[in-house]
Amino acid sequence: MSEPRPLRVLAVDDHPVYLRGLVATLEDADGLELCATAASAAEAVASVTREQPDVVLLDLNLPDGHGVEVTRTLKEAGFAGAVLMLTMYEDEVALRAALEAGARGYLVKGADQDEIVGAVRAVAHGGVVVGPQLADALAGMLAGRPADAPRRVAGLSERETEILGLIARGRTNAQIARDLVLSAKTVRNHITSIFAKLGVTDREQARARASELGLRRHLDPRWTPGGAGE
Repeated sequence: MSEPRPLRVLAVDDHPVYLRGLVATLEDADGLELCATAASAAEAVASVTREQPDVVLLDLNLPDGHGVEVTRTLKEAGFAGAVLMLTMYEDEVALRAALEAGARGYLVKGADQDEIVGAVRAVAHGGVVVGPQLADALAGMLAGRPADAPRRVAGLSERETEILGLIARGRTNAQIARDLVLSAKTVRNHITSIFAKLGVTDREQARARASELGLRRHLDPRWTPGGAGE
């Protein structure tokens, strides 16, 4: 009886040290084969098209895009494999957005080698995996419970998350300052920090990133992609 073929895995991360650790983990694991690596959203899409892996280990934040949007692009293109998201953030909003885009797993980067290998195998065989930090959030999603208002999103502070939500709603700096009783300078400083953390350069890109994360829909259930105010 022939041995089953190994699961082919693509690892995507723009941090060289973490990527090297992923490579070592995958190369050491029985039954897994590292087919390629990538360090950007564009490289990830091209590598999936070329390699057709069974599983994509995908960083949430990439220098030229967001893992949620990459996942959506892959699924819309007919990718039949599984996407397992890797992130620094215990973020329920991003978890929901990732699963809705078609990802089958969401692990925080503190996961050890056994957790990563086990998750790769599970999603490759149709399972859904989240890290223990978000197990309650996943249970709530499966039970259909509405999410609590997010306090932190994508590595932002609570205040930055609040301001990103107001930007997503189309508020100007002056309106944000008035709504939150902050000085104009403080608002500008927060927005500079938000843009840097999200890897965006203007409000339109920030609104798009909020949409990718599912934040706009969370703030306003009537909002739909391409709808009013888009």
